[in-house]
Amino acid sequence: MGYTELPAARVPIRMWADPATVDTASLRQLHNTATLPWIRGLAVMPDVHYGKGATVGSVIAMEGAVCPAAVGVDIGCGMSAVRTSLTENDLPGDLSRLRSRIEAAIPVGRAMHDEPVDPARLHGLPTAGWDGFWSRFGRVAEAVSFRRDRARRQMGSLGGGNHFVEVCTDTEGAVWLMLHSGSRNIGKELAEHHIGVARTLPHNRGLVDRDLAVFVAGTPRMEAYRHDLFWAQEYARANRAVMMALLQDVVRKEFRKAAPVFGEVISCHHNYVAEERYDGMDLLVTRKGAIRAGSGEYGIIPGSMGTGSYIVRGLGNPASYQSASHGAGRRMSRSAAKKRYTAQDLADQTRGVECRKDAGVVDEIPAAYKPIEQVIDQQRDLVEVVARLRQVVCVKG
Repeated sequence: MGYTELPAARVPIRMWADPATVDTASLRQLHNTATLPWIRGLAVMPDVHYGKGATVGSVIAMEGAVCPAAVGVDIGCGMSAVRTSLTENDLPGDLSRLRSRIEAAIPVGRAMHDEPVDPARLHGLPTAGWDGFWSRFGRVAEAVSFRRDRARRQMGSLGGGNHFVEVCTDTEGAVWLMLHSGSRNIGKELAEHHIGVARTLPHNRGLVDRDLAVFVAGTPRMEAYRHDLFWAQEYARANRAVMMALLQDVVRKEFRKAAPVFGEVISCHHNYVAEERYDGMDLLVTRKGAIRAGSGEYGIIPGSMGTGSYIVRGLGNPASYQSASHGAGRRMSRSAAKKRYTAQDLADQTRGVECRKDAGVVDEIPAAYKPIEQVIDQQRDLVEVVARLRQVVCVKG
């Protein structure tokens, strides 16, 4: 428990992982990040691994600057979860129909709704501010503004990769609903546009890594990015809220006799920027594969599709900029996992889970991820465990 401090160019690297287990490429990325003139702190979570733009599992605190490639292309990606009144005794032995109905209600992969989802027709979904949110789309980068219709129809859809919708049970037998997604294609295109702009700016010419190009405060480019960044983060949160409402509707219909009741939804970003104050400084904190873990704040740390997840409560540790890991973290690239494992390996490792078990999702095999229990144990000074979940249904993109 606790962190190891590694000396670096401008700030030390505080690492909640054994440095000996971190690959060379990730360490190089972290040391490159520590050379930025605007950096004021760098914390590294136990799920650390190499990432595009910046290291996954890093918390980058900068003053007057933000790096769009460090935020990444899935702006606002994160998790939502809710405990239900159902218990595992309410679940049928065959969960295939439940999985099929979830897949019918929530588009996966590149799919989207035929028509935009009307939030007013979804039970319990707040609609205040919805019109204002979409009105702000008129100010997004002109290069992406033609995507309005696509963005509206993708609202309430899952996407692909490591995104998922799950039905889980906890150690007390309660049933939970959980999902993982972000800002879909609109977030990706906004990110790519601004990353390209940042690379052309004169103040970034001397950086050791062009992926670390930043926008600086007080400039029109920064203001344009901040608008689009915070809009996309709001889109991602709304996307998860719509999906959760759709998922709850499926569960209400499937378990009509049990009349399920749902608790308060937990929602947390893990690829995003927040304005926070530390050590008397107003900072822009980028969490690249990390969640906020302020004192008493609930968070979600998922494992792989066959190993379960954790609901946690933050301890507000300032050394990590009140952050914690966003998941188990990959220990093997997607391409390496596809080369090493087969669909049969996936079926063996996800036995007991109603999910896809084909070659198309072998890159998400549990063995490609770090052990989630170890990751949780390495951050006992950052979060406390509230519930341990295991999935019984997993819908992948």
